[in-house]
Amino acid sequence: MPLARPTSPSAGRNPGRTAGRTAGRTALVAAALATAAASLLAAPAASAKAAPTGDFAVVVNGTTYNPAAGRDVKLQDVTANGRIAVRGVNVRFDLDVATFGVYDYTLTGAPSADRMVTSPTVVFASKVPTLTSAQRAGARLSQLEVKDDTLTAILSTSAGKLKVQAKDAPAGGIFQMEPEFAGPVTLTHVLGPDLFYFVNPFTGKINFGDGLDPVTSGAGAHQMLLGKDSPQVATKTSQTGTTTTWVVQPGGRLGGVLGEDAIELSAGATSCTSQCQAENQVRGSLPIPPLPTDPTPIGG
Repeated sequence: MPLARPTSPSAGRNPGRTAGRTAGRTALVAAALATAAASLLAAPAASAKAAPTGDFAVVVNGTTYNPAAGRDVKLQDVTANGRIAVRGVNVRFDLDVATFGVYDYTLTGAPSADRMVTSPTVVFASKVPTLTSAQRAGARLSQLEVKDDTLTAILSTSAGKLKVQAKDAPAGGIFQMEPEFAGPVTLTHVLGPDLFYFVNPFTGKINFGDGLDPVTSGAGAHQMLLGKDSPQVATKTSQTGTTTTWVVQPGGRLGGVLGEDAIELSAGATSCTSQCQAENQVRGSLPIPPLPTDPTPIGG
């Protein structure tokens, strides 16, 4: 009597061997899927901003402090003779311990997709607090910390202190000053010779810039130079085409924002009075209006 033939491909096979092969294939597929998922999770997120290019070097009393990448350098309780020179790839400025002022805040125009100038341009000629001689007596650099593209400096006297935070970047929230004295402090901002304040027709807010249109391609490509003062717990007391004055309350600060962040349709500053960081800006998540065309200086 002839043997019956299998009626299906699996009939007549060893059930244990078939189950083992199936389990093995399932395990291989699962492992492959897990590897693919891990690769996707590990992939860096896309960014609309240029990669960081900053690197601060700071000169104090003739000595340059510029730590290696990823490292930091810290100074404490230093009597500074003359101005402290802060030099970055994208920005540079001087810090004067005698007046607690910041001078010649400049965009260098270094190559970057976010740059707004192609040659050194003074954005602020000065940012200076109004302090009495008693408040400034015995001024010293009580703290300096430099790491890659970030800087924190604190100038102190027995009457109070001023904290300066800066980031070496061509745009964004990259600078702020926080006076900490017993009462309010007036800060005066004076723009560089080629810049002016204007009312943005698309937002109704006050920006500053040089009025030049962006260049979209070629070696001279750059964004439009735009910025704004960014106050927290501070009140503007005067405004001209080149100068603003602000009264900053204890715990407040006065920062600066450059680039498209300066014209986005934000609700304005919050009342932050603690741990307010220069780089803590809402970036890329709010509507960006059109660029202003032929802006007119305030009072012009």
